[in-house]
Amino acid sequence: MDSLLVGSEYASHLTDTDMRLLASVAAGTEAAADPAPAAGEEAEAITRLRREPAALLAVLADPRVSQTVLNTGQQNSGHAPPVSPFLVFAAAVHRAAAELAGVGYVAERTAPRQRIPLFDAPALRDFLDEPARRLFLAELLASFTRIGSGRYQVRRGGQVRTRGFSELDPVRLAGMLEAVPDAERPGVYRRLGDVALFLAGVFPDYATSHALSPVDVSRLLNAARVPAADAERLSTVAAIDLLEYLGARWYRAARDLALVRTARLGVVAEVADRFRQARRVLNHVTDRYLFPAGDSWLPQPGS
Repeated sequence: MDSLLVGSEYASHLTDTDMRLLASVAAGTEAAADPAPAAGEEAEAITRLRREPAALLAVLADPRVSQTVLNTGQQNSGHAPPVSPFLVFAAAVHRAAAELAGVGYVAERTAPRQRIPLFDAPALRDFLDEPARRLFLAELLASFTRIGSGRYQVRRGGQVRTRGFSELDPVRLAGMLEAVPDAERPGVYRRLGDVALFLAGVFPDYATSHALSPVDVSRLLNAARVPAADAERLSTVAAIDLLEYLGARWYRAARDLALVRTARLGVVAEVADRFRQARRVLNHVTDRYLFPAGDSWLPQPGS
């Protein structure tokens, strides 16, 4: 996925308010301060950022953006204009990339409130070096600011049954694979991969403390079409390890079953191959920049 396409995708998510803030940083001014640039100059700067993806990517990587945006993200103190959740998440991912460039290890959760150092920072830096993977993580986080849910029907034994689903419940979401047409299954697999990465990356303590029942584990392994020999082994692994395995497998299924292999699906396949790195980056982003900043855009699982 080339940088021009990545920049264009960023621009499609950013609001005019986001762009004004980025334009002010590009101009070397403080976004939160008056006086504002003249209306014509501001419009010109915003147009330039929307039309020049390379310039937009350069501004997003500017440390002044993450400093300003993440402070703004503290539920609007009244001193800075509101920004979109997407820009907050993009700024957090870019700040993580800058921070990981200067460290040798990153903390890994071994249990709720317990951390140990893992000397895998180079692998995490490598993951974030690719702009398309940064975009992937920002879009993933933004996609969970609103949780989709609903009901669908399944026909079994001549009877039609109604089931409910939630995007934060992988077991119920996996049940949709029985009901949707073949053409829609790649989308369900993609979202299942997203859910696995989101839970393992943003809410690992919840995923660990609310372990799936053996029946639910079996259902998820079946939904991922895991061979019987592997399923027996995976039925007893730790919750995070199971989510990593399933998430990578679901992402690959989304790629393999898609009628058209797009550049975006190419990134999905990359994340599947580097799922643990993606999960570890999200752990770092969450601990350092999201919840400590008082973020309330991401709903708690089970709430």
